[in-house]
Amino acid sequence: MSLRLRVVPTAERHIRIAAQWWHKNRRAAPDLFGEELEKAFVLITSQPSIGPVASNVNQPGVRRFHLSRIHYQLYYRVDADVVEVLALWHDARGSAPEL
Repeated sequence: MSLRLRVVPTAERHIRIAAQWWHKNRRAAPDLFGEELEKAFVLITSQPSIGPVASNVNQPGVRRFHLSRIHYQLYYRVDADVVEVLALWHDARGSAPEL
């Protein structure tokens, strides 16, 4: 059974900006960003404990899932029957997002 997915406004903004950049700069694989994000959403809603607990954030219970083909981290937490996406963060940024 899959949990519901909720993407918070900050994460929506991160996703929108990253998608725009990807489409502009990755012309050889313009659909890869969206495909990888959709796969990640399916995985974290069907297997919410798949991502390790994020040790680099100040909030308890936050997990992160690595989208290795596009080099992003998806930060999320599980609350009852909802997986809440908190941020999308590129690996090159180094530090974790402020949640």
